[in-house]
Amino acid sequence: MNSILVATSNAGKLRDFAGAASAVGIEVRPIPDFSSLPSVVEDGSTFEANARKKAEAYSLHVPGNIVIADDSGLEVDALGGAPGVHSARYAASGPPGSGANAEDEENNAKLIREIRRLPPEERTARFVCSIAAARDGTTLRVFEGKAEGLILTAPRGTGGFGYDPLFYCPRIGKAFAELSAAEKANYSHRGEAFRRFLEWYRLEG
Repeated sequence: MNSILVATSNAGKLRDFAGAASAVGIEVRPIPDFSSLPSVVEDGSTFEANARKKAEAYSLHVPGNIVIADDSGLEVDALGGAPGVHSARYAASGPPGSGANAEDEENNAKLIREIRRLPPEERTARFVCSIAAARDGTTLRVFEGKAEGLILTAPRGTGGFGYDPLFYCPRIGKAFAELSAAEKANYSHRGEAFRRFLEWYRLEG
């Protein structure tokens, strides 16, 4: 079985990638000893910039291998696109650029406070994901995926991570946290971006 190295230790992201990769007989693995590698500061102004930065830096630690890294987040229309690239640290108390993330529950609680007075039709939002594939410090290709939905005022489901309990997908009538790994691979932003990567990888990788 072919395997793909992913620059993350986030168990939720690895589950998302594995859900899409297993359907085509590809194994997803984190970079060996990833937790011991120097962290990369995600200070880019776009998801793509952060994904490229991580993929290029971490690929230098596994010469000759294709490494993928993603940056993803939630864009809420009524909040001017926030939290955007700051999704993981939306409720963090540290200064901007400190790299300190907040707990998922803290980010979700802040988001609910921001949108709870809005009617459902004004709570439109989307998840966005950029995946960069790099080898030996050079980005080979970038892939993007999006998922449109609405923000709930109370969490639903026990799966997923991040904002999944608050992100309702009208196409299937469920919050992302209510989906299995296979379902999420079919409908999520990360699943869409990863499928595009897999199409390229099977031809070019």
